Amino acid sequence: MEIRLWRELLIPYELAVKELVMKFNHLKKEHQEKDLYSPIEEVTGRVKSINSILEKMQRKNISWEELEEKVEDIAGVRIICQFYEDIEKVADLIRNRSDMQVLEIKDYVTHMKESGYRSYHMIIGYSTETLEGKKEIRAEIQIRTLAMNFWATIEHSLQYKYKGNMPPHLAERLTNAANSIIQLDTEMSSVRNEVMDAQNSMLHQSNLVADILNNIENLYHYSNKREVAKIQDEFYRIYKRKDLKQLERFHRELDIIAEGYQAQALNFKGIEGSWQR
Repeated sequence: MEIRLWRELLIPYELAVKELVMKFNHLKKEHQEKDLYSPIEEVTGRVKSINSILEKMQRKNISWEELEEKVEDIAGVRIICQFYEDIEKVADLIRNRSDMQVLEIKDYVTHMKESGYRSYHMIIGYSTETLEGKKEIRAEIQIRTLAMNFWATIEHSLQYKYKGNMPPHLAERLTNAANSIIQLDTEMSSVRNEVMDAQNSMLHQSNLVADILNNIENLYHYSNKREVAKIQDEFYRIYKRKDLKQLERFHRELDIIAEGYQAQALNFKGIEGSWQR
């Protein structure tokens, strides 16, 4: 197959990866903006290299005609979670979406591979729009914890180095490491609620600060500058105390002040407009 044809083949997959990564990152952002814990920690994506595609076709005896049906991971997205329990939550988010269809599940979390590999794979059907029109493709979404991802990254590097013929002593050590990863994920799950509470508190404070500073910036444009400077000084004084309750109170009071100034500014513009008429 000519290089030009490979490029044509991969264009919709490249587009799909960009769109999927953007959509899952937006899901994470939506959780954060609503002060909700996000089961999505990190999202990455890639299009399989031509070399990797050819290797897989050769290894699995896939013909050119079967390429796009049987090489299901040409487009790949990886979603990293903090905790084991988050994997199912992410999978549910994907199942409930109307812009992608789950075609197949490969649960290597419950049914770990002999090598020790653990990850939850979902093969989805996804539609992209190109110059040639709508293109239906298949993409693989891998969902795993931070710990699982660390192990899988190391294992992948070693498999590449030894071309599938890893020395027995290394394979044994990787298996032992995989068992340690299971224990680590179990231990982290035991403190999950405490970690979620801490992260939600940090996120809530971050959103409060952003709203307060946005209100102060808006006040600066249509109110007394000295009064705004006093409000800003008061904010920094409260912020230094690290008292979330006081910060929430200040946020509520500032909202009322901002609404009052906005109403005055609108009334003034209305009066000014009637004079001009």
